[in-house]
Amino acid sequence: MLLKRTREIPSSEITDKNLYVRRREFIQAAALATAGAATGTLAAGQAAAQSWPRVKIPGDIVSSGWGKGEKLNEYQDITTYNNFYEFGTEKEDPAVNAHSLKTTPWKVKVDGLVDKPADYNLEDIVKPQTLEERIYRLRCVERWSMVIPWIGFPLANLLKRIEPKSTAKYVEFTTLLNAQQMPGQRRQVLEWPYTEGLRLDEAMHPLVILAVGLYGEYLPNQNGAPIRLVVPWKYGFKSIKSIVRIRLTDREPMNSWQLSAPHEYGFYSNVNPNRDHPRWSQARERRIGEFLMRPTLMFNGYGDQVASLYSGMDLKRYY
Repeated sequence: MLLKRTREIPSSEITDKNLYVRRREFIQAAALATAGAATGTLAAGQAAAQSWPRVKIPGDIVSSGWGKGEKLNEYQDITTYNNFYEFGTEKEDPAVNAHSLKTTPWKVKVDGLVDKPADYNLEDIVKPQTLEERIYRLRCVERWSMVIPWIGFPLANLLKRIEPKSTAKYVEFTTLLNAQQMPGQRRQVLEWPYTEGLRLDEAMHPLVILAVGLYGEYLPNQNGAPIRLVVPWKYGFKSIKSIVRIRLTDREPMNSWQLSAPHEYGFYSNVNPNRDHPRWSQARERRIGEFLMRPTLMFNGYGDQVASLYSGMDLKRYY
């Protein structure tokens, strides 16, 4: 029997980064002694990103052409402000704690309703000559957005390789379960291991990639090393990291956020400014590094490419 737990939502999950950083700076000015504790982890996270091994991906990377004209966020922002509860619930925790993750060797099991199930070594499914760079604008559920040059390959390429059966309708993803390497798993803030899911036609869309790098380099641990999902028209939590299993099924899989807070998070997680989150409006967002907010775009601005996937659906109901 599944027991529902009420978890304490960290302040950084509710409040925009610029605001909660300013709040900490205000505390520092008001009470220097207290501020040491309030700002220490953020500074540690920034220092960790600055000293993180930045290993370039070998070979020439083909640009997909997506995201032309978008101004990229800074590497520093993208590697110190992360949702990765396996390493802590605050946005700066992963950059501080993710050094414990061992990403080599790494295996990905692909099974379920497929004709060619396999246990892949990472190097068997990721070839430098097949990688491409895609600049995506991503919006996260907490009303902030970012633009990142991801490096990866279409998920569809892998799915075609293992030949889904005609009965397969969904793809389920699972993150590594290892509390020794992922200290956040020692706390029951979510159902572990972390799981996520897509409808098969969503997963086969050419915009969806399995990412292994960003900014021309391999993924840092806090960003989901060594392999993660990127779905640009869905909320940030539809971005499962450190994947160890991809399973095809005929039933809609429950993802971790549905299990944790079903009244807030559904299966689809499409960016929809017309459906408010129970605790905040979805209509506007703030780009990390900017002060002013901007209107949130339906499907995160990718409507021309993906709206047909949801033709006839009530997206306020199927959220």
